[in-house]
Amino acid sequence: MRLMNRAVVSIIVLALLILTIFSPFAALGTLMLVLLAAAFVSAFWNVVQAAAGNSKQPSKN
Repeated sequence: MRLMNRAVVSIIVLALLILTIFSPFAALGTLMLVLLAAAFVSAFWNVVQAAAGNSKQPSKN
């Protein structure tokens, strides 16, 4: 469940970055595009991990 929350948060951050880039007051647009690309890759990877069910946390037995 924690991994799915991480995926949802990364998607929300990605959406906020897209809004920041296209806002009329966005400064350093090129840097924001690089940041957007990194956030997209990170969000995609988190969604893939959540879909695959991979958990890096030790199991509590």
